[in-house]
Amino acid sequence: MTNDKQIDSCLEQICGQGCRSVNHVIQQLEQGQIIDAARHLSAAQQRKLLQELQNIMAVYGNQSCEVR
Repeated sequence: MTNDKQIDSCLEQICGQGCRSVNHVIQQLEQGQIIDAARHLSAAQQRKLLQELQNIMAVYGNQSCEVR
């Protein structure tokens, strides 16, 4: 978790939807799309959110669920 309550809240909300959803959100953020859960975050917070999501999913490696 970060020291930012807004980012942490988004992380909990997104991660609570499962790994496929997290992978989809990562793809959207990487493409510069703004997702509803993070719409209220600044650009810097959104970049931090993406970094945190990538770090979380890195634990699972390439063998975790895939976006279809």
